[in-house]
Amino acid sequence: MPAAPDGADAPEGPDAPEGPDAPEGPDAPEGADIRTLTSGVVYEDHWMRLRLDEIERRDGSRGTYAVVEKPDFALVIPAENDGFHLVEEFRYPIGRRTWAFPQGGFPHGQTGHPEELARLELLQETGLRARNLVKLGFLNCAHGISSQGGYLFLATGLEPGTPEREHEEQDMRQEWVPRTRFEEMIAEGVITDDSTVAAYALLLLRERVIYT
Repeated sequence: MPAAPDGADAPEGPDAPEGPDAPEGPDAPEGADIRTLTSGVVYEDHWMRLRLDEIERRDGSRGTYAVVEKPDFALVIPAENDGFHLVEEFRYPIGRRTWAFPQGGFPHGQTGHPEELARLELLQETGLRARNLVKLGFLNCAHGISSQGGYLFLATGLEPGTPEREHEEQDMRQEWVPRTRFEEMIAEGVITDDSTVAAYALLLLRERVIYT
């Protein structure tokens, strides 16, 4: 992970909506373990920004910390008939195709509420529209290196339609799988997307509260 060369402990990512900002400068919160001395952008495009900060720790020692800034995303669990709709696509960073729940961020230059984004991703990737959308939670997906977080939703009352996939998703396909097979795919390492597994964990917790 991109951290200080001397192995500094990881701080929470900055600028995450609905979360605390990173301690910064002399006005850092009392007791903060790390404060920012200087900050500079190393790389930036439409999708992300790589920032390199000079930091000072509680004991006065100094180092550097690299942070990936990305907008928050939404993930949707499209559930029906005791199973889930999944999408599969080639993921360039890991060099293989992989299954996951529909997820993504707003197109460049667009903003909106997390629920709007969830409905947009569901429609774009699967063609499905949901009569019911329930927020399961918000999670930071890689808080040791990135400010990005994800809003996780459960979608039910699904109505089929035609996907409206973006150009980057031209290789995507979708499939409904029963819940038992979905769990097998996780156990077998077929599904390795952490946000998908985390969203399912939140769904199980919600079901435990509802049905017990």
